[in-house]
Amino acid sequence: MATLLSAVAFSASAQESQKQYGYQVSDFMSTPKVGGYIIGSYKYTDQEGAHGGPGFNCRLIRLYVDGSIFNDFKYRIQFQANGTSPHVKDFFIEWAKYKEFSVKFGQFKRAFTFENPMNPWDVGVGDFSFLVQKMAGMGDRLGEANMGGRDQGIQVQGDLFPMANDQYRLLHYQLGLYNGQGINLADANRAKDIIGTIQIQPIKGLYIGAFGWKGDWVNASGATLKRERFSAGFKYDVNNWTLRAEYATTIGGEKEQTGAADALYFTAGIPVTDWLKVYAKWDEFRAHGTSESSHDMYSACMNFRLHKNLNFQMEFRHHDNKLLAMPQYNDLWLMTYIRF
Repeated sequence: MATLLSAVAFSASAQESQKQYGYQVSDFMSTPKVGGYIIGSYKYTDQEGAHGGPGFNCRLIRLYVDGSIFNDFKYRIQFQANGTSPHVKDFFIEWAKYKEFSVKFGQFKRAFTFENPMNPWDVGVGDFSFLVQKMAGMGDRLGEANMGGRDQGIQVQGDLFPMANDQYRLLHYQLGLYNGQGINLADANRAKDIIGTIQIQPIKGLYIGAFGWKGDWVNASGATLKRERFSAGFKYDVNNWTLRAEYATTIGGEKEQTGAADALYFTAGIPVTDWLKVYAKWDEFRAHGTSESSHDMYSACMNFRLHKNLNFQMEFRHHDNKLLAMPQYNDLWLMTYIRF
C-alpha cells in the first residue's frame, strides 16, 4: 500500500514538474462548471400610494460558467437573464496560485463592505442592506443605477499569517483599481476609483475590518461627483450562527459636495433546526446624516432551507421613513430560492 501511495505521489509530482506553458497545451484545464439560480418573490406593502406593492415577481435569474486552467488561473462569466435587459454580471480571470497574493482582472464585486460581495443566498434576508444599496453601488445615493455592487478593474488580495496549523489566516487584504462607472460601461474620464479593505480574523470565523473608497462618478449630464467613503464592521459565521454589523459614512469631497450621509445595520441569524434559521435585522440609512432624514427598517425573516439548493423565505418588515409624509408602513415578502 505504501509503495502504491509513493508511486501516485511521484506520478503527480512528475506531472507537475513537466507542466509547461504554450499555445499548444490543452491539458491541466478543469471541465467548465455550468450552474445558476432563480429567486422568485411575492411582495406586499401597506405603504400609502404603493397599491399593495409589486405582487408576484422574479427577482433574479442568474446563469454562470466557471473553471480553472493550470489550477493557477480561475475564471467566471455570470449572466443575469430576467427582466427586459439581460446582461453580463461578472467576467473575470484570477491568478490564484498563492493564498498570500492573487490578482483578479475583469468585472466583479467592489471590495467595499462585508455584505456587498455576498451571494443573495447568504445575506439571510430578502435583500441587501440600505448601506450596500446606497453606499456600495446597488442604486447609489448619488444617482448611479443598480450596478449590483460591481465595477470593472483590477484587484489584488491575499490572506497572511496562518494560525492554528493554518486552519485560518489572521489578516485578509484587498486593494482594487476600478473605472468608477459600474458594470458594462467604459470609463468616463481618466480618473480611477481606489477601493480597499484590511480585515483581522482573531479567531476562526470572526472578521473585523475597515474599508475605504476614493473616486468619482460621471453622471448622465456629464457632471463629475466625488465618491469618498469609509466603512467599518464585523462578521461572524460559525456552525450556522451569524452576526454581522457595519457602519458607512461619506467623507472628504463627497461630504463637501452633497452633504453628510451614513448607514448602519445589524443582522443576527439563529439556527433553530437543520432546516430552519431565523434572522432579525435593524437597518438604517440617513440621507442627510441626521435623525430627521433617517429611514429605519426592522425585519424578521424565517429561512426554510430544506436542501443545499432549495430555500423558502418569509420576511416581515416595518419601516419608519421620516422623509415621507406617512413614514410608518409594513411589508411582507415571500421568496423562493432554487439553485442548480
